[in-house]
Amino acid sequence: MSLPDDVRRTSPAALRNREPILAVLRTMLPLSGTILEIASGSGEHIVHFAQALPNLVWQPSDPSDAARASIAAWIGLGDAPRSILPPLALDAGQAEWPIDRADAILAINMVHISPWCATLGLLRGAGRVLPPDAPLFLYGPYRQSDRPLAPSNAAFDADLRARNSAWGLRALDDVAASARESGLALERIVDMPANNLAVIFRRA
Repeated sequence: MSLPDDVRRTSPAALRNREPILAVLRTMLPLSGTILEIASGSGEHIVHFAQALPNLVWQPSDPSDAARASIAAWIGLGDAPRSILPPLALDAGQAEWPIDRADAILAINMVHISPWCATLGLLRGAGRVLPPDAPLFLYGPYRQSDRPLAPSNAAFDADLRARNSAWGLRALDDVAASARESGLALERIVDMPANNLAVIFRRA
């Protein structure tokens, strides 16, 4: 959804989940450095996080021209922090990224709304650009081997796959196994509202 006569997009989900996500980010982000957000979407998340954590440099990115226009419009507002850099054209599934180092990486609601190859690219890219002990933060719904899938997540998964057969909720065990292959160790899993998870990996 866009605002009238404006390239800015707005997401009700981003407004609902930004505070719970921020609460987890406060526990695991470094005190300084550059935070790369993959698939920044509308740009609302990164503006909110930058306002709350102004000592960090925030680097948004998205492969979509329209999304990058929205991000640029949000960060161009007068009250947006100056610590947000212009958005990068970055496709997580590509072998080369237009950035060679970040002190943390965030990917919010990306893994289930993209092909599996994008998740593999995200994990490989994080393994390349993160220094030792730096975090990768993932947020969204996942399948867990030790828990039944919530009915709302099962319905969401069916809807995603109907819209695009390459989308869908991923098995967290598969994500963690692929992360290990890229030098990322699973640190912790945090239960979030609406049957979502915050999943934190660390670069070995």
